[in-house]
Amino acid sequence: MHFGKKEILELLKERGVEHEVIEHEAVFTMQEMEQLHMDGTPDVAKNLFARDPKKHNYYLIVHREDKYVSLKEFGPSICGKPLRLASEDDLEKFLGLKPGSVSTFGLLNDESRMVKLLMDEDFRGGRIGLHPNENTVTIFMAVDDLIKIIEEYGNPIEFVKF
Repeated sequence: MHFGKKEILELLKERGVEHEVIEHEAVFTMQEMEQLHMDGTPDVAKNLFARDPKKHNYYLIVHREDKYVSLKEFGPSICGKPLRLASEDDLEKFLGLKPGSVSTFGLLNDESRMVKLLMDEDFRGGRIGLHPNENTVTIFMAVDDLIKIIEEYGNPIEFVKF
């Protein structure tokens, strides 16, 4: 099954996950997201789909939008070498997504369970704003509920201090 907006919203409803849905014009950058002036914008997640230099390990890095993460500097603490952004082909292959729609919910499309979620420690116990694999909608929900869904699906998760 491919998880798109409809399937993700159904999943949240079926599980009784409390969430808020905000529909908006398509956004492709954090600057465009900020221009929407949504309440809770600091809770919005920025996502980086990265890989190690040899393409053995893939990571979905999710951090607060007000932070900057250098893959070159961060990578050695994760895999001993600088990380690189994964290609559009890898994004499609592993997460079933296109650029501009990268989301934690993309992990639900990772049939191999090969992508490790690296979640910003500052999200722990709070709220998060993320796309349901489509960049015309933002869902605000509890991080604990999101983590529970990803854990049940089977992708590895690690909270990281950025």
